[in-house]
Amino acid sequence: MELQTLLLFVIASLSINLIPGPDVIYIVSNTMAGKLKMGLRAAMGLGVGYFIHTLAAVFGLSAIIVSSAFAFSVVKYLGAAYLLYLGICALKNAYEGKSTISVSATDAKTKNVFKQGVMVAVLNPKVALFFLSFLPQFIDANTAAPEIQLLMLGVLFSVTATVCNLSYAIAGSWLFASSSSQRFTRGLERRQAYCW
Repeated sequence: MELQTLLLFVIASLSINLIPGPDVIYIVSNTMAGKLKMGLRAAMGLGVGYFIHTLAAVFGLSAIIVSSAFAFSVVKYLGAAYLLYLGICALKNAYEGKSTISVSATDAKTKNVFKQGVMVAVLNPKVALFFLSFLPQFIDANTAAPEIQLLMLGVLFSVTATVCNLSYAIAGSWLFASSSSQRFTRGLERRQAYCW
């Protein structure tokens, strides 16, 4: 894999993961409920869930690549269309000021936040669809071992996402310890602009 493609993938991954979404709300609400420790556990649980989706995507996409280069191209272009749709929905909802996610500290009270984080990520079919849409955009189906590329990119995305989520937990702990935490809560809730 070329260094330029890898760098582009890292930039795209960071761009996606730095935009607050449902996972960030989950992490921040756990941070609000149980301080930094619960936020970090939530972030790590989500990271494990992303890795499970990575493995599923690698095996599924590898099977498609082996069976047909045309089928892989179809999956790749449908994935690009889905990512474009998500972007348009996010912009539309942000413009209209809609928020489909609410922050509630009581929702996060649980003894095993790590396990819950894994389940939140694994049981979300939209995460699976995202992985199947995003990873193929950076793969050359004509290489000798596309499954190795898929695995490498999936692991890199999972690590990037986990680092970003851990950063949100740390930042959330710091912000919500301040006296103006209500203002930050409302601001974060307004930033949620997803139609998925």
